Amino acid sequence: MARVELKQVKKIYPGGVEAVKGADLVVEDKEFVVLVGPSGCGKSTTLRMIAGLEEISAGECYIGDRLVNDVPPKNRDIAMVFQNYALYPHMTVYKNMAFGLMLRKYPKKEIDKRVREAAEILSITHLLERKPKALSGGERQRVAVGRAIVRQPKVFLFDEPLSNLDAKLRVQMRAEISKLHTRLQSTMIYVTHDQVEAMTMGDRIVVMLGGSIQQIASPLDLYNTPVNKFVAGFIGSPPMNMYDGMIYAQNGAIRFRTAVEGIDLIVHEKHRAALSAYVDKKIAFGIRPEHFIENIDQKPVDGASIQANVEVVEPMGSEIYLYLAVAGKSITARIHADAKPRVNQAHVLDVDMSRAHYFDMETEKAIR
Repeated sequence: MARVELKQVKKIYPGGVEAVKGADLVVEDKEFVVLVGPSGCGKSTTLRMIAGLEEISAGECYIGDRLVNDVPPKNRDIAMVFQNYALYPHMTVYKNMAFGLMLRKYPKKEIDKRVREAAEILSITHLLERKPKALSGGERQRVAVGRAIVRQPKVFLFDEPLSNLDAKLRVQMRAEISKLHTRLQSTMIYVTHDQVEAMTMGDRIVVMLGGSIQQIASPLDLYNTPVNKFVAGFIGSPPMNMYDGMIYAQNGAIRFRTAVEGIDLIVHEKHRAALSAYVDKKIAFGIRPEHFIENIDQKPVDGASIQANVEVVEPMGSEIYLYLAVAGKSITARIHADAKPRVNQAHVLDVDMSRAHYFDMETEKAIR
């Protein structure tokens, strides 16, 4: 069983710097979990504590039913894939993949079997006699993954393994690692700062900020029901549009308006009960770019539309990214490619208020 559990795990560096603040996390057997967050949020430190490369300052780390706080990395039955590949330049691909097994004195036949099986899974059999300098970045990363596979560990740990690759290779390797997880049915914990990677790869995603876990959820739950303003803004590309403003009541309706004139919208009935307690109070309002609707007649509808000045038009093929200025700041909308917005002209967009998000100004927690 390859279940990983962290109980109130902390990492405190000399000088009292708390890099990880009491992390509680359970990764189930055969699950693919992604740790994501901005630089310095503690995600790599958390992974390195699971690997045993960083000492745990407080709390407990279990792999299976075994407490591993004081167990050396080599005895934890894990395999780690690093950002910089960490291949031996003087060894062939075959020897790079076999080296760990050779150190553990596995029989030659078993080593050969494991290396060739891993090479076949990763489609690098034809590279086995080459040295790392003769490989592309993507091929080197496959070798690094292959070296982990031959170990047949309980848990695979990935520390930003694709960050050195170009955009096209990153997309390809994302798919390869996802397929690998399906094939091997192993427990995998993956660290990245790229939320697109997290959304496309993980069974569940752990969002971190400032050493604390903000939310743990499936990709869709994270996207549709973020627990706070940070998660809402961090997950999604382009990011969610955010505005500060006030909730007020008028003619039996509850409305949201910004301090600067430009946005004044009627709250959807599904949000009225939660927001009734915030009447005449300041809150933050969020709407994702894809939840704007092209206003065909270009005539504003009271409480359901915004009129903004178009600053940039980015055709993306099947859709258009529209950057507009309204209420003193820029917003982003994703609209159908058939729309004909023009730069420096006013443009009307309707807002799907059933998909709006609201956040408490003080706690920044989502208002449910």
